[in-house]
Amino acid sequence: MSIKELILCALFIALITIGTFIKIPLGGDYFTLQFLFTLLAGLILGARLGMFAVASYVIIGLLGVPVFASGGGLGYIIQPTFGYLLGFILQAYFCGKFSRKLQQINFSSVLGVNTVGMLIVYAIGVTWFYVFSNYVVDSPISAWAVFIYCGVLQVPPDFLLCMAAAKIAIRCHNSGLWLN
Repeated sequence: MSIKELILCALFIALITIGTFIKIPLGGDYFTLQFLFTLLAGLILGARLGMFAVASYVIIGLLGVPVFASGGGLGYIIQPTFGYLLGFILQAYFCGKFSRKLQQINFSSVLGVNTVGMLIVYAIGVTWFYVFSNYVVDSPISAWAVFIYCGVLQVPPDFLLCMAAAKIAIRCHNSGLWLN
């Protein structure tokens, strides 16, 4: 890995961490910019480096550095929301890989890649949340409630972040800032 690649990965680790703590209120809940920066890591750095940056962020948190929304440490693995962090790793890889295979780099094509990336995060995150809530931390919740609370209600703000990431990524691509 080159010095430039290491610096860019470190930059995205910092951006993901900062994004975790930028909380935007939405009704009775809030959302963060963490998802935006995990998308951009894959889009700008590519599959390998994007996944490396996001996985490094997760490892740093598991080692005890409080970079996650609720802190850090190995105990975070049994948190119902840990699945979203795993989803971010796969989503960064997917977005990096498939954005490089696009015939044309435009808003709708990059948004399509981001939307599938979002679905990857939800599939892993919602499943993990349900399993760990019901069978590990003994805090029973119905599948329907998990689907609504952890999936459907999060789609509008996350889709806006998918749109923002597409717009930013296209500017970076047109400026020659995408890594191959």
